[in-house]
Amino acid sequence: MKASEICNKLPAMGDRQRALATQRFFKTGLGEYGEGDIFVGLTVPEVRKLAKEYRSLPLIETKQLLQSPIHEARLLALFILISAYKQGDPVRQEQIYHLYLENTRFINNWDLVDASAHHIVGAYLKDRRKAPLHALAASQLLWERRIAIIATFHYIQQGEFAQTLQIAKLLLRDQEDLIHKAVGWMLRETGKRNQQVEEKFLQKHYKTMPRTMLRYAIERFPEKLRQQYLRGEIA
Repeated sequence: MKASEICNKLPAMGDRQRALATQRFFKTGLGEYGEGDIFVGLTVPEVRKLAKEYRSLPLIETKQLLQSPIHEARLLALFILISAYKQGDPVRQEQIYHLYLENTRFINNWDLVDASAHHIVGAYLKDRRKAPLHALAASQLLWERRIAIIATFHYIQQGEFAQTLQIAKLLLRDQEDLIHKAVGWMLRETGKRNQQVEEKFLQKHYKTMPRTMLRYAIERFPEKLRQQYLRGEIA
């Protein structure tokens, strides 16, 4: 199967009304963060099912799929890459990691980043220098900055929080709401596993971090403590 053949099949498998609703949800209008993106109306479970069907798609065809103008095709490519990465040897994993970073301009919405960054970028850098994460955090491309923080979810899941806190600190003054949400989410995930670690970070930065970031970070705190943070009463 060729990537072009898969892309040609997708519109007939989708739902037009769902596609229109999804395009609004993912902000594809003029001047919005997903401007111009094309949806055909497939659900995520449907795309995951297709990923199992096409799991043996050659890497070169998966790359072509990732570069498709169709959003669900790009999500499909990422699911295929994640599966290939998990099953691959070190050589194949390195190829997939580099393919991913060479095509970040196509991983261009929050769902694409959130479904993949920790499985590929985070996993590959687990026992390697983390300089690439810091470079991504300094990128002019919104999606690369989101990749940087979401990639650290791989470490959070293993009880390692230092990289999340380092990247979060680099992104504290980011201007994009989608970065505020992502950083707050990763801080919340840290706190779910070790609230003391999260609070130590928050006590240093909560008064100056974006309000949305703070709200996401403290979402699961007891209500009294959450209100103290929101009112600036934590010393």
